[in-house]
Amino acid sequence: MSAPILALDQVTVAYDHQPLWQDLSFHIAPGQFVALVGPTGGGKSTLLKTILGLLPCASGTVDLRHPVSVGYVPQRESIAWEFPVTVEQVVRMGRYRHTHWWPWASREDRRQTMALLERLGLAPYANRQINELSGGQQQRVFLARALIAEPQLLLLDEPTAGVDMKTQHDILHLLRELNGEGMTILLTTHDLNTIASHVPWVMCFNRGIVAQGPPAAVLTPSTLRQTYDAEMTVITQGGMTFIANRSLIHRHADARNGRDLSRRRAADGTAS
Repeated sequence: MSAPILALDQVTVAYDHQPLWQDLSFHIAPGQFVALVGPTGGGKSTLLKTILGLLPCASGTVDLRHPVSVGYVPQRESIAWEFPVTVEQVVRMGRYRHTHWWPWASREDRRQTMALLERLGLAPYANRQINELSGGQQQRVFLARALIAEPQLLLLDEPTAGVDMKTQHDILHLLRELNGEGMTILLTTHDLNTIASHVPWVMCFNRGIVAQGPPAAVLTPSTLRQTYDAEMTVITQGGMTFIANRSLIHRHADARNGRDLSRRRAADGTAS
């Protein structure tokens, strides 16, 4: 077995001296594709920032196999979209950090940038301001910025949040392609149904690892209850897994039953 590309050993992270989690240990092997799922406030984004060195460990170690290049796609909400910059310029920012410091682009920079924009379906928008794009297009721009540096490890924070279903599937299909080419990927997401059919390894996380493994083994009512402190319904049909919050199912059923009762009363002339 090859050495892990990323390993955390007994890591504790704290805010204002209050531990968010303690003694966290896990590793990711080269070529793995991992989805980190869990509730809001459970520490998923904090974990990515800890791996990147943006947040310090109170104790323990984060080891990245040397040398390894890392790409990072932050949440869309953390980006100043009003900043006056074009799609092509944003993507080239990822290359400048790794190749040179001067502000103009070489012929090779432009060639690689346009090739990547073509692959992500963004070439027609190369000269557009980023605030003129749709949410899905903006997400792909920042994915392109991370990919232009040809990272071996790619970290993504909620890459499918706030985009339509087709864009979600397009992004995850692209990530599967990149993983097939050898890239190691760790992403956070709230979308359990999408990752159940697209990501081969799932880590349930709520201020620590609840469980990890293939989706069929991990995305169970018991594990999801421990992770989210909520009852989940899990249905497997035709090789597909569907997951829903049971309280939402009951809420929708109650609303539907209420509408049906109102219709019957109206038909009978007994509506109040």
